[in-house]
Amino acid sequence: MARTHVLFVEDDDVIREATTLSLERDGFEVTAARDGLAGLEAFRGRRPDLALLDVMLPGLDGVSLCRRIRDESTVPVIMVSARADAIDVVLGLEAGADDYVTKPFDGAVLVARIRAVLRRFRASEPEDEPGGAVLSFGDIAIDPEGLEVTRDGRRLALTPTEMRLLLEFAAAPGTVLSRDRLLERVWDYSWGGDTRVVDVHVQRLRAKIGQDRLETVRGFGYKLRA
Repeated sequence: MARTHVLFVEDDDVIREATTLSLERDGFEVTAARDGLAGLEAFRGRRPDLALLDVMLPGLDGVSLCRRIRDESTVPVIMVSARADAIDVVLGLEAGADDYVTKPFDGAVLVARIRAVLRRFRASEPEDEPGGAVLSFGDIAIDPEGLEVTRDGRRLALTPTEMRLLLEFAAAPGTVLSRDRLLERVWDYSWGGDTRVVDVHVQRLRAKIGQDRLETVRGFGYKLRA
């Protein structure tokens, strides 16, 4: 069985080498690059199963690299930041990243986050069986089996995380879903997590399905307008 291939782009030699060795010990195959341009070349040379990108990179920064990757692929992306700074976090997520971790990070935590993202991605791949009933919400149509979403008949390009998030809302239209529930159901964070991840992904999803389709219930969470 082929090992999961991770692209790790990090300019700090010590962190890059130590993290590479740690991931390899946990069974991953790792391609490491020291700057953004080398990372983009490595990504295009052999598509990884997941990209792990430092925010601060020479040549091409991590946020710009994430945008380049997202323009070409829905492969899961995790950003790595030296700070839990809101700007770093939001910029990375708005660029299309699925999650982020802050340095210094524990190897076991990093592996858990990688595996959680990969589970979401693999669960969002279409099945071979024919699709079931299509769900309709105004001009939005969702095929839960075929994992396709259209708006006014035009197919929307959603990342796997955005698809999982929309399916959670579609399963309970009109019901307020808390950020903590969404973190657990979509991001697999049974131990809790940063709710900014939810907020940014909701904003990204709104930009695609319509700003008024997902309603903010202040102090509680979000709900899909049926």
